[in-house]
Amino acid sequence: MSREERINVILNEAFDVEALEIVNESHMHSGPRTESHYKVFLVSKDFADLSRIERQQRVYGLMKDEFDQGLHALSLRLKTPQEVNNGQKSFKSPDCKHKI
Repeated sequence: MSREERINVILNEAFDVEALEIVNESHMHSGPRTESHYKVFLVSKDFADLSRIERQQRVYGLMKDEFDQGLHALSLRLKTPQEVNNGQKSFKSPDCKHKI
């Protein structure tokens, strides 16, 4: 199973997912071409009473094994359905400082 598939399973098991986008951006970064850099756009009502930092802490906590197995960077955009309805649909990742 690929890292993207594992991330998908982990997030779908942990949250009531309304929308989920997982993008492998490893090709945008220097170093070997691995499954090391991802961005995640996740919409869930489970985030309703959590601050931005609490949302990120929950997701990063779930990804501990992935980080232990070579995940290097995980860019997160975690929204409630209400926040998405107010205009936040997706996000663009910044260029890597060491882009090849």
